[in-house]
Amino acid sequence: MNNPILIIMAKEPKVGRTKTRLCPPLSPVEAARLYEALLRDSIAFASSLEGIDLAIAVTPAESTGYFERISPPGTLLLPIECVDIGDCLTQVLGKCLTLDYPKVLAFNADGPSVPPQYIHSAVHLLDKNDVVLGPSEDGGYYLVGIKQLYPQIFTDIAWSTPQVLAQTMDKIEAHGLRTGLLPTWYDVDNGAGLARLQDELEALPIDRLIHTRQFLEELTISRS
Repeated sequence: MNNPILIIMAKEPKVGRTKTRLCPPLSPVEAARLYEALLRDSIAFASSLEGIDLAIAVTPAESTGYFERISPPGTLLLPIECVDIGDCLTQVLGKCLTLDYPKVLAFNADGPSVPPQYIHSAVHLLDKNDVVLGPSEDGGYYLVGIKQLYPQIFTDIAWSTPQVLAQTMDKIEAHGLRTGLLPTWYDVDNGAGLARLQDELEALPIDRLIHTRQFLEELTISRS
């Protein structure tokens, strides 16, 4: 495997269990539909990146059939069962490294508006760094990239809190690893993030985030 690989960390959309922090302003059904649109656009975004292979980490494992239906041919599907985000990352990053990918990156499933150059920058930063992180505005990270597995940087982290990035950086430093940082980006996890995404769509090329645009257009019509 000569190309790096980008793994989308994904879950099958479920009403009442997906994007619940967006309720309100969305209903549970609308929040699940928005996540599915973002997920599909993330897959389209990742598959469009030249010179980078695509994988999807599937949780729960029984959702594999759903992802087979929405993924392009050649996508590597990685069904996993894990106890937390750190365990999931350790499993899928480690799996791709065992498949001899020289650089492995994991990316969240709801950030398809991130500039493509950020992903390519992550690949290049791994030439001179052990770990690459893409910080999120909420204190987490939207991307992590490695060339060798360091499970210790994914353990004892307060996942889904504003401390994630700081705790991860502390662990990286404690183990003497070199870190490359990407520009900060945002997550669509609440009403403010959704409003920002809607504003951003006006500036993006019309062929980007097609599914998200369609969902938002239908949402506007249904509420008018």
